[in-house]
Amino acid sequence: MPTVVSEYLDRPVFAVVRDVAAERGVRAFAIGGYVRDCFLGRPCNDIDIVVEGSGIDFARAVGERTGQYVSYFKNFGTAMLHYCGDEVEFVGARKESYRRESRKPIVENGTLQDDQLRRDFTINAMAFSLQAEDFGALVDPFGGIRDLAAGIIRTPLDPDTTYSDDPLRMLRAVRFAAQLSTPEHPFSIVPESMASMRRIAERMDILSRERVAEELNKMMATRRPSLAFRLMDEGGLLPFVLPQLVALKGVETVDGRGHKDNFDHTLAVLDNVAAASDKLWLRWAALLHDIGKPASKRYDARLGWTFHGHEIIGSKMVPKIFESLKLPIDAGKYVRKLVWLHLRPISLVDEDVTDSAVRRLLFDAGDDIDDLMILCNADITSKNPVKVARIRANFELVQQKLVEVEAKDAIRNFKNPISGEYVMDVYGIPPCHEIGQLKELVKEAILDGVIGNNFEEADAYMRAQAPSLGLKAVK
Repeated sequence: MPTVVSEYLDRPVFAVVRDVAAERGVRAFAIGGYVRDCFLGRPCNDIDIVVEGSGIDFARAVGERTGQYVSYFKNFGTAMLHYCGDEVEFVGARKESYRRESRKPIVENGTLQDDQLRRDFTINAMAFSLQAEDFGALVDPFGGIRDLAAGIIRTPLDPDTTYSDDPLRMLRAVRFAAQLSTPEHPFSIVPESMASMRRIAERMDILSRERVAEELNKMMATRRPSLAFRLMDEGGLLPFVLPQLVALKGVETVDGRGHKDNFDHTLAVLDNVAAASDKLWLRWAALLHDIGKPASKRYDARLGWTFHGHEIIGSKMVPKIFESLKLPIDAGKYVRKLVWLHLRPISLVDEDVTDSAVRRLLFDAGDDIDDLMILCNADITSKNPVKVARIRANFELVQQKLVEVEAKDAIRNFKNPISGEYVMDVYGIPPCHEIGQLKELVKEAILDGVIGNNFEEADAYMRAQAPSLGLKAVK
């Protein structure tokens, strides 16, 4: 475990805090994530400072000393300012107690020790003294430095108490294990904490869906998100977070023929996408791409297990999931589209890659075609190396064809060369059903390669088709 390096204790705000604390006769400490990240060697510009006294009054004094604007959050007893590139939050040391029906604590003034007792995990309860007489001294009553070295997430108090008081901490335990893990230094949750989660998982019901979604998004942003979902599953949390994923678990066998575990497959695809892209909503598309499989699963004596139409079923499930988690509507539309389309490029691999099929894929995907191809490439998870090599070779052919067709036909974000206003003008008609029919005929002709994607050919084709709809040009 690395020792504290000077850059972590040389932050300009610490010298100001040291002087203000001495002048006011109070004690102040850097605490929490900044101290933890110091020992992990992780960059951090968010600094929490706990004061044995009024955090708001102390922040006001620091703001006057530094000339920085201070934001006050009186309902929470906190204040925040920016100084020399750091975001610094001040809070008075406090002790907390909880009512069973709420995760909102009853707060009283307290000491540093009281404040450390209320922290979620030992690795987040460590503090640096900012007093002149012992500046930089580590205050670590629960062995957080030991747990950091061992790579474990552990609560300062009995986990039943910590998690029951605030069940969001169960998700935070999972998130920290995933967030802090590296190939060289993995983190895990201690067994007694996992057992506690399984005992009191139903306490998750008191959490707002917004807070759950916030933690999920942080998990999704980690290097290997699958770790978080496996830990949630092990801790019995997944049914309270995303029950649709629980339904993917398991393998059913009939006549000696089984299918792959769709939960394991989904997490493999998620990690593949995470390795290729930092886009949060693309990772969500990977997580949800097969959620329609349980509802579409059928056994056919000739074909074995099938999941026909799971992409359509899954795409219809996405909006409800996003609504339940209070996630952005526009992001939900993007994820729904990728879930709906995720089989299309793979289906082209198994056919002759025609220009028409590629045009239609480009038309449906629009600007999201590149993300769709990342998702589809990640979806190739067969354990048969020969099969994988064959699919990937054909997949590269599809990607090449996409580039060629797009360069030639400009289908991405297709806009019909024929507008409704133009049709009304040419045929002297008011808005009517035939206008839409005529525009659809032109669009299909372009996508099928019958005519080029330009006004001249589209206009000629429109005029040739119009008589079949009873339309006669007046211009």
